[in-house]
Amino acid sequence: MPPDELDDARSTVARASAKSRAQDDERTAGSATLAAVERTSELKRRSGASRFVYENGLVIVATALFLFSFLGQVLAGHAFYNDEQRQHGEPQVSIARYLTTGAFVEATAENWESEFLQMGLFVVLTAYLYQRGSSESKRLDQPEAVDERPEEEHANPAAPWPVRHGGVALAIYKHSLSIVLFALFLLSFLLHAAGGAKDYSAELREHGEAPMGMFAYLATSRFWFESFQNWQSEFLSVAVLVLFSIWLREEKSPQSKPVAAPNSETGE
Repeated sequence: MPPDELDDARSTVARASAKSRAQDDERTAGSATLAAVERTSELKRRSGASRFVYENGLVIVATALFLFSFLGQVLAGHAFYNDEQRQHGEPQVSIARYLTTGAFVEATAENWESEFLQMGLFVVLTAYLYQRGSSESKRLDQPEAVDERPEEEHANPAAPWPVRHGGVALAIYKHSLSIVLFALFLLSFLLHAAGGAKDYSAELREHGEAPMGMFAYLATSRFWFESFQNWQSEFLSVAVLVLFSIWLREEKSPQSKPVAAPNSETGE
């Protein structure tokens, strides 16, 4: 980039950063500061298990909702599976046996597969792509803490071990979130294929045909129909969240811009 263009870009970033800091100071000077004081006061009043729950409420509630939904899936799926068994003159199965059936494994894994794919891609895409005005995007003309080079913090004793150690450990750690999400996607993808093959093979046997292996099932239109119908819904939800967060708000949510923020403002 020519020096004059670089200087102009620096000036633009400096002005935008100063304006953003002024806006943040103005927004947090009143009720936002009071809310932070109330949270801090509540935290100080708690101890032990109560403090742990307060500090980790988001994960605890999300996990509880997952377990509730998963149990509902198991119970409803077990009842539905046995209904189909009766219709085909087959014996009923216990819940423990149902959990090993291809029908259960396939239904569970194909949903997990799409979720982990969505999250992994969203993490990677938001590192390099932008959407002006969206709370889910990095700001175009202002510094972002996530763009800091971790090598600059190698001497910081509070930095995670891979940052202080550097080398291969840091190279992996820099992308550890997407690595784990895509690994979970791959595991779910393979479980989906294995469970689907088992379930499809049971149907084939009922019609006097030979069962099908996992890799053969991967080549069927049924497998890809199951995958794509889940993937498209996840990508749609991401696009809707990114787009709608430009104009719509949710008070107090970090996934939303401040309610009073201009539509054109990017970032939380």
